[in-house]
Amino acid sequence: GARRAMLAYDDGSAAGYGEPPPPPPPPPLPPGAGCADDEEMRLAMIRQGFRINYMNMRDAATGTVMWEHHDWDCTSGETEAMIPRAILSCRQVSREINFSSQEKMASLRLVQTILFNNQHLEEWNFSFGFVIPNSTNTWQQTIEAADEDEMIPAELLSGNTVIETTFYDGDSIIASQRIRIFYI
Repeated sequence: GARRAMLAYDDGSAAGYGEPPPPPPPPPLPPGAGCADDEEMRLAMIRQGFRINYMNMRDAATGTVMWEHHDWDCTSGETEAMIPRAILSCRQVSREINFSSQEKMASLRLVQTILFNNQHLEEWNFSFGFVIPNSTNTWQQTIEAADEDEMIPAELLSGNTVIETTFYDGDSIIASQRIRIFYI
């Protein structure tokens, strides 16, 4: 009786009749392994699901829309924008960006670098923060004009000014586009 009871107990460590023993479990991954691939996959998903629906610029004092553009192609390297030169006489310009994101972002921000004749003129940083997945958002910023005596004339700016807009989630680039400005 005692022998039968011992044989009836199987903790899974004994191989069955004629079967090879199970392979050993894989060794545990070292800390941080696979994270780079996971991060690249996450960023690829964010980039694929990020879309600018439209952007407009208004005279902040009156709310009058002075320029608007739909159908953004975030994949094109450089595009052109025809902007009324009257916008240069506004003391403040309100810019509205409507965007959609399929993925969550922890810290959306944008950096705009203004280039004049390919030379860095100024840079603006704006922070949106957390983005809910599968959301459409409207983001408005107010941009102060330089003093009149510091303004570059529209005739010189037109065609020679490029605004490089780069969207980030934290420090990772999500989308970037260069817009050559023509004042009409």
